[in-house]
Amino acid sequence: METQKKAPASAAILAAAALWGVIGLWNRRLMAAGLSPFSIVVVRNLGGCALLVLFFLFKDRSVFKVERRHLKYFFGTGVVSVVLFTVCYFSCQKLCSLAAASILLYTAPSFVVLLSAILWKEPVTRKKLLALLLTLVGCACVCGVFSGGLSVTVPGVLLGLGSGFFYALYSVFGRYALAHYPPLTVTVWTFLFAGPASLVLLRPAELGAAFAGNPGLWGTALALAVFSTAAPYILYTWGLARTEPGNASILASLEPVAATLTGVLAFGEPLGPLTALGILCVLTGVAILR
Repeated sequence: METQKKAPASAAILAAAALWGVIGLWNRRLMAAGLSPFSIVVVRNLGGCALLVLFFLFKDRSVFKVERRHLKYFFGTGVVSVVLFTVCYFSCQKLCSLAAASILLYTAPSFVVLLSAILWKEPVTRKKLLALLLTLVGCACVCGVFSGGLSVTVPGVLLGLGSGFFYALYSVFGRYALAHYPPLTVTVWTFLFAGPASLVLLRPAELGAAFAGNPGLWGTALALAVFSTAAPYILYTWGLARTEPGNASILASLEPVAATLTGVLAFGEPLGPLTALGILCVLTGVAILR
């Protein structure tokens, strides 16, 4: 019975991870048009914010009703988590190899499990530790850590750990917010903070040149906002409301697997034995928690 209750939440989180994982479909076209990763963050967060606000202005305005004393939770999910983890992650990519930046980002489940044990006395079971270990090793294989392409610097490692920590904080602040509001309200207010806060990364000339020279790029930006921003955050937040934060974060480790498979199927990237092993480890870790 307990497994049946957890199944919908797990399915929602895994679907969110898969949608985050296909972000390369949109990002590669945006980058090919001349956008930097920071500009893509602006497009993603502002686009997601605009989309959610416009939809719920017509669909259900009750999501905009929150108490002022709870705005701190949405500042946490939107600015501290969504914006700061992105800034740390992209900065880490400049100082370290992409493999190192990726695996440091996926220390997030470890932070969530630790913080959940401290804040809410969430039990750290053997099953959870095994799943955490399998997904961490799996992510390392998928990200190419064992292929010899790992290069790091001390500032890069600190920024990478910062990206994992801030990424993890969405599950922490989100749980506090979900104690007072439904998942849709939490998601909308997350982007009401994250969208405007992303303007610190704005590069107007770069955005203007890319979109003026390629009107079809608006469709790609819309797809990014719908399928890899608004939809997965709604799904993840809904699942987070119905399961332990530690479990939710570990399940979301499916994201790099989805990203790898997207590269293989959509862009013809090779699938080596270590990558295949990593995918198997992540899927095994996810299966343990389901």
